[in-house]
Amino acid sequence: MKVLVILGHPRSDSYCSALADAYTRGAQAAGAEVQFLRLSDLDFELNVLVPSPQHQFTEPDIVKAKELIKWADHLVFVYPTWWGNMPALMKGFVDRVFVPGFAFYEIQPDAFEKLLKPRTAQLIITMDTPVLIDRIINGAPSRRSMENATLKFCGVSPVRKMLLSPIKHSTQQQKDLWLEKVYQQGYALRNGVLTARERFLQKLMPWIQAIRLQFYPMTFFAYGIGAFAYAKLYDSFNWTVFLLGYLVLFLIEVITVFSNDYYDKETDKLNRSFGPFSGGSRVLVNGVISDNELIGAMKGLFVALCLSTILLGFISVSSFPTILLSIVLLFGIAISYTAPPLKFSYHGLGEIIVGFTHSFAVILCGFIFQGGDFNHSYPWLLGIPLFFSIIPAIIMAGVPDYEADKAANKGTLVVRLGKTGGTYLAGLFVLMSLISVALLNQIDLIKDAYGNFIYLAAVHGGFLLLMFLNFIRKRNKPDRIDGMMAIALMYILWFALVPFFRLV
Repeated sequence: MKVLVILGHPRSDSYCSALADAYTRGAQAAGAEVQFLRLSDLDFELNVLVPSPQHQFTEPDIVKAKELIKWADHLVFVYPTWWGNMPALMKGFVDRVFVPGFAFYEIQPDAFEKLLKPRTAQLIITMDTPVLIDRIINGAPSRRSMENATLKFCGVSPVRKMLLSPIKHSTQQQKDLWLEKVYQQGYALRNGVLTARERFLQKLMPWIQAIRLQFYPMTFFAYGIGAFAYAKLYDSFNWTVFLLGYLVLFLIEVITVFSNDYYDKETDKLNRSFGPFSGGSRVLVNGVISDNELIGAMKGLFVALCLSTILLGFISVSSFPTILLSIVLLFGIAISYTAPPLKFSYHGLGEIIVGFTHSFAVILCGFIFQGGDFNHSYPWLLGIPLFFSIIPAIIMAGVPDYEADKAANKGTLVVRLGKTGGTYLAGLFVLMSLISVALLNQIDLIKDAYGNFIYLAAVHGGFLLLMFLNFIRKRNKPDRIDGMMAIALMYILWFALVPFFRLV
């Protein structure tokens, strides 16, 4: 392990200096390669004198410091707390070194690339204020600013903390104990920085990110609508079938999401307006998961899907060919959103496909898995308002992706119609969702599912339409529309949650 120890105390004879030496000796005893950076020995301008700190003249010592940080796997900062924060020397060093282009990169106003991944850090901070008082009364500004606002912001994680206090009135015996503790902390590097749990989470979290769990509730509730609709008609419900059936749908959705990331990789690379609702999961673009790993995962998930389908076919009262046909059709349509040869999203059909799979298709699956059939009108009618409510959010998700999709010849509706035309179409679908539910609510069976409570969706829909109109009127339309996307996605919940809970 390559370790960089940075001493932020301006005096070379300080107790912090002794602590830094102790950590260095411990790390070297653990077999680490250690470099030592004493900030008081460096020659650099403490203040940022230009509007953008990365454009200020970079002194040789700052260049050297950046090179050492890039070289290191583990960064150790040793400094005192004065007046609740780090010394001016330490703060000036942070201001001059952790600059855009080196420590982070601003992709867009609210999105940043963390350039110091995957480094870890250790903070060793001395203070006279008792630790508990510093945390409760002062808010621990020295630690928090360094840990959260600097290191983690730039991708350094985890950040270990060792707070030594009170220093001023401590005995020599206590100081010696602290020196030994710091030495042992350095020596602990023989086992690495990460715990077994952290190593596991480090491997797991990219996959959680790739799965994009924020989109799965919509599928679950639509599936539940179909299953509980069958129960209402026939007074029969099988929980084992319900849970296994959802597992099948979950596997299909995960494979589809992974496939979208794989086939949209080049588009996502071009995307500079990505957000939580668009632009993919970024795991391939950022290199945290490789193409081969993603392909291997899809193969494994496909095997699990096949086995789950066979088991579902055996335990469901529906015939095996019916179960198999519904799953094959859903999988084929869903995976073709970006996968060749159909690539629906590249030909202006992607939005309709997402709307269909997340409404009619999954409602039908819930209905069929319990024992229903394709020909019954009930699940189809239930799917109409949900289908119309989904399309606006899917269309508007193309706005942040517009430039990247256009450059990659991905013919989404926003690319084909423009941002204004796409927004008008999204508004039309909002109106259609409200009109369709009002008309269908005249049918007794459908009214049991939606009831009068659904009319409150008109208030939400009206607010969403006002947001669309405001967006249309803007001469310079923003690339990021996270707020509007959140409102559009929440609008769908009216047509998913109301029938789900009324039928259940």
